[in-house]
Amino acid sequence: MATLFFGIISCLIAKSKNYNKFVMFKQLFNKCGLLSRTHCQQNLSHRLILVSQQLVDYRNQRDYSSGGSTMEKFDLPKRLQGSAPSVWNEYIALAMEYKPLNLGQGFPDDAAPEYVTNALADIAKDSNPLLHQYTRGFGHMRLVQAIGKLYSKLLKRELNPLNEIIITSGAYEALYSSIMGHVDTGDEVIIIEPFFDCYEPMVKMAGGISRFIPLKPVSSTKLFIMKLIHPAFLQTKTEGTISSADWVLDEEELKKMFNNKTKMIILNTPHNPIGKVFNRKELELIADLCKKWNVLCLSDEVYEWMVFDGNEHIRICTLPDMWQRTITIGSAGKTFSVTGWKTGWAYGPANLIRNLQMVHQNSVYTCPTPLQEAVARGFELEMTRLDSPECFFHSLPRELQGKRDYMAKFLTEAGMKPTVPEGGYFMLADWTQLEKKIDINSEQDKYRDYKFTKWMTKNMGLQGIPPSAFYNEQHKNLGENFVRYCFIKKQGNLEKASQLLEKLKNN
Repeated sequence: MATLFFGIISCLIAKSKNYNKFVMFKQLFNKCGLLSRTHCQQNLSHRLILVSQQLVDYRNQRDYSSGGSTMEKFDLPKRLQGSAPSVWNEYIALAMEYKPLNLGQGFPDDAAPEYVTNALADIAKDSNPLLHQYTRGFGHMRLVQAIGKLYSKLLKRELNPLNEIIITSGAYEALYSSIMGHVDTGDEVIIIEPFFDCYEPMVKMAGGISRFIPLKPVSSTKLFIMKLIHPAFLQTKTEGTISSADWVLDEEELKKMFNNKTKMIILNTPHNPIGKVFNRKELELIADLCKKWNVLCLSDEVYEWMVFDGNEHIRICTLPDMWQRTITIGSAGKTFSVTGWKTGWAYGPANLIRNLQMVHQNSVYTCPTPLQEAVARGFELEMTRLDSPECFFHSLPRELQGKRDYMAKFLTEAGMKPTVPEGGYFMLADWTQLEKKIDINSEQDKYRDYKFTKWMTKNMGLQGIPPSAFYNEQHKNLGENFVRYCFIKKQGNLEKASQLLEKLKNN
């Protein structure tokens, strides 16, 4: 009761924006011991943290204003207005508070390959002092040479490591530099939904206009009928085993997206969060439209090695006449399971990469030398066994395929309907059959997948990510019935997740 009273008073104070009153009021309640945190109070406690943060934000805004009144002068600039903390910030805070089994964030919880981490340890003790100083701004020479050698082999064309490759602060910065370096005010950018959530705000910061087209699960029979009759007959697939290959674009809708204002299309294959590996026919359609309308393709291929069931990852830049209009992005974090190293790259023709260089040199400038050196040594080792089963690029997907199959099995047994991915390390699952098992209305969020994932985090100790975060506002309803789980986790943790869902099912 005391906690409820505190919450009501806090909200009233928040409305009045009197920070000092809030602090005095909270200190009084703490002194009286009225704010003990029991399990039933945690949900309200989480909300009070948000109230407190709002008041702190107000105080900071007030302190920097003139004459004690809020001034718009220091508000977010127009290119950032409408921005809010990302789903990652919100769910990391949630995980810190409730300490669930975290299958939400996309990082491995097992050790990275020893030769990669040992390389970094060796560099730390190396007698060469230059390994700890600034390196070449557009990429450490040893690393761009290693990447150039690898992709020259894969692409069957010789890459110039000096002007056709750039090393970035993670694939995130490669995306940012690509978008900021090529998108101008009023340019349209086609984004395929669901999309990694930074795509849209980056386009907005560049002054561009995002145009969205969703992937939808369609059965092969309905897809055939749709093509014969009319695209309006497209219906979502809900029965039987659903593969990420069942999620397709409406070809006619895609064709209508392109026009003279279209500057770029962002492609993600293998796809996050669906796990779709775009096939040759799908890529040829995108390529033909890019060529017809003179559009740049930004191809996010960070999961390039994680492909299952004999599927082939086709790099769109290898299709006829696509090299000159494609920027391809990769990630050491995904390739070597070291996401915390934040080392990525982009490659493409020199005239396109130059634009990234201009953004990079005036923001990040250069990336950490020891990390680049260690990644380079990792690539050099793998190049010696690239055609061998022992190559990490081949052994990792074999391991992940078993984990994928195990997750699909226990999600199905729990009553969910998973989409079995062809690539990547995420899995979408329709959770709606479990709705009768949970008190979804105890969460106050706008979207149902947020309610489900938060309830599961707080009450079952299992965290997933709400996929509606990967859709624009008009299409968020398409993601509400799903949850995203990550399966690049220890087998023991996947087994714990299975047990938690079994407990929910039997409740």
